[in-house]
Amino acid sequence: MSELDAKGVRPDFPARIWKTISKEPVLAILVLALLVIEVVRPQPLTALPGLVDWQTVLTLAGLLILTKAIELSGFLMWAAHRLVHHIHGERGLALLLVALAAGLSTLLTNDVALFAVVPLALSLNKLAPLPIKKLVIVIALAVNAGSILTPLGNPQNLFLWQTSGVSFGVFVWKVLPLCAALMALLFALTFAMFRATPLDLSGDAEAHRVDRRLCGISIVAFGVFVALADAHHAGPALAALAVGFLLWRREVVLKIDYLLLLIFVLMFIVLRSAAALPTIHDAIARIGIHSPVRAYAAGAVLSQGISNVPAAIVLAEFSKDWRALAFGVSVGGFGVAIGSLANLIAVRLSGEKGMWTPFHIVSIPFWIVAMVIGWALV
Repeated sequence: MSELDAKGVRPDFPARIWKTISKEPVLAILVLALLVIEVVRPQPLTALPGLVDWQTVLTLAGLLILTKAIELSGFLMWAAHRLVHHIHGERGLALLLVALAAGLSTLLTNDVALFAVVPLALSLNKLAPLPIKKLVIVIALAVNAGSILTPLGNPQNLFLWQTSGVSFGVFVWKVLPLCAALMALLFALTFAMFRATPLDLSGDAEAHRVDRRLCGISIVAFGVFVALADAHHAGPALAALAVGFLLWRREVVLKIDYLLLLIFVLMFIVLRSAAALPTIHDAIARIGIHSPVRAYAAGAVLSQGISNVPAAIVLAEFSKDWRALAFGVSVGGFGVAIGSLANLIAVRLSGEKGMWTPFHIVSIPFWIVAMVIGWALV
């Protein structure tokens, strides 16, 4: 064992922390940015928690617990494998996976949808040769397009929903036109990209067990939690949820993505601190994003440089038009891969080499067309 110093801390502890941080580029960038901001414009450490929208973070934590419970129940993989048995062609499979990914992303977030659908595509690829790179690309586009529909679909929607004060139903109704238009565009693209080549997936005889009790309770709890979050009671709802699962199935709570929660907290602190810097504040103020069209364009373009979640947090400081911002950062999830963290996750899950070029050949033109559609609707 390593010896402790006079303060009871291992000498290599800071190095071990940095090693952990450096493995996650987004986290490393946020930590470095926070250090730079503290040098340029020092703030008391006690003031930093006040920059965090805790209602959003608590809601995200609850959703992570519930989606992890549904994932661990085995229901998603069971349902997915049952569905593909009715598909007999490459194009039909691609359209089904796009619909499945988009549908799951509306309630289980775009990241969870990817963790369910991309492994499914990879497992099917072992049974019958598939154009796996093209499948992963359209699946990534699908979770970005489908997740537009609800506040639960992605972190930026969750943030804008919580800060807007509108009800769940109003949010869905307002963003429905954009989601429908982009899904129609994606289905047309998928139909054109894939051929009606016959497939034989009859060898998929693997048994997928479902923990019905865990699945059923999680689905009921999901509805209750969303209702409480809609009523701005995410804190008590999360506490009850966490205690309940810790006493019953503690692996559900222990296996959630805590790193995502930490990144989200740091995003609020760093981006709101940066937006308050006189130079940055004046630069964004000079652009002027008070009109819906300008707020939309700012969200769609800024997302290409810093991703759509940070873009939503930054621009919300300068515009209260949540619908225009939601349209902008949703469209911003397409284009370059960094536009949405879901894109990076999809490529990483695929395990395929040489994914970046074909991804951008499809995603950048899709972003351009999506920009025009969003502009017409906003």
